[in-house]
Amino acid sequence: MSSPDSAPVVDLPRWQLLAYGALGLPLAMAALPVYVHVPRLYAEAAGMSLGVLGALLLGARLLDAGIDPLLGAWSDRAANRQRLIVLALPCLALGMLALLQPPASGAGWWLLASLLLTYFGFSLASVAYQAWGAELGRDAGERTRLTASREGFGLLGVVLAAALPGLIASDLAGGLAALAQLFPLLLLALAACTLSFSPPSAARLPASSSVVGDLRGVAADGRFRRLLAVFVVNGIAAALPATLVLFYVADVLNAEAWSGAFLALYFVSGVVFLPLWVIAARRFGRVRTWVAAMLLAVVSFAWAWGLGAGDVWPFAAVCLLSGAALGADLTLPAALLADLSEQRGDAAPAGGRVAHAGAYFGWWNLVAKLNLALAAGLSLPLLDVVGYQPGVAATSSGLAAIYCLLPLLFKTLAALLAWRWRTTLEGWS
Repeated sequence: MSSPDSAPVVDLPRWQLLAYGALGLPLAMAALPVYVHVPRLYAEAAGMSLGVLGALLLGARLLDAGIDPLLGAWSDRAANRQRLIVLALPCLALGMLALLQPPASGAGWWLLASLLLTYFGFSLASVAYQAWGAELGRDAGERTRLTASREGFGLLGVVLAAALPGLIASDLAGGLAALAQLFPLLLLALAACTLSFSPPSAARLPASSSVVGDLRGVAADGRFRRLLAVFVVNGIAAALPATLVLFYVADVLNAEAWSGAFLALYFVSGVVFLPLWVIAARRFGRVRTWVAAMLLAVVSFAWAWGLGAGDVWPFAAVCLLSGAALGADLTLPAALLADLSEQRGDAAPAGGRVAHAGAYFGWWNLVAKLNLALAAGLSLPLLDVVGYQPGVAATSSGLAAIYCLLPLLFKTLAALLAWRWRTTLEGWS
């Protein structure tokens, strides 16, 4: 039995790996304010009712998730994915500029229009960018490094998006307005770097089958379904604490002032440890390395279960360890998917290969977005069942159980599934 990573590897120059990854930074910067800051911004600065706000956000997010497979199939039919990225980025820049600067009146329609424009630009750029990366890599190891570069820059983008509004202005609205004006410039600069200096992709031909047939063909791929099953279970395990962490820090640790520092430590740890996972994956295989990262996350969250008021430094250790595992979660499954999509590429009679990577990443992004919604839909009602009330520390025991133990259950299940299917997922023969 031999690993695909055991074949001779022709390394891309580091500067080309970095050039490809650069666009991941502004794309990640766009995602965090949309999911974290926009609800509060429109509730406070625009005075929108929470009911209307929630309905608009839910409708826009469901529509956004639903179009990802279609955008992926579209990118497979384009002769050049880079042109789709160029088409998408002005939509993303204008959408963010409008979204983070709500008007004094008509905020509901403004929110809906700017969200749809932002989501369209972000989704099209992301799917085409990910599929392009799958095609750039000439073997499994190279695709892993390209994915790691993209996700590493993405983690830096998340840190910047979290920190900049507070550094730029003392109030949320002012900080987000300044971020909205800075974002198009940063997007333009880093997109130009990626599009100008990334390595050329291998020859490919646009898909010629029907969109529905192509999407069905991807969904029928047994290896993809198994990888997607692990990704779903593991994604819920990651999204649950992301949904509940601010409640946990405030009412279990009684350390709300440390929330920003904890989040920064978590994401910075992900950046720092990411190269180590790439090295480990090259030596031991990506699935084995991914399972090891899942077990590290399980150990760290088991420790969090016993923490209480004032345990700032122990929880900082939890953030450090679970953040270290984050780099593997972001890089290795996407690299496995990139391999899988390229292996399914059909040889064409005139040379080159017919692309399917866009359809694969379209389904993948759909599931990733639904994971966030599912985690909130699962955890928040459970908090109500166990009697938790935000701001009331006496009711926090149920919160601690859901925050710590529920992710442990899902993460352990994901590790078991990945280990059981390790040979299939890795594509060894």
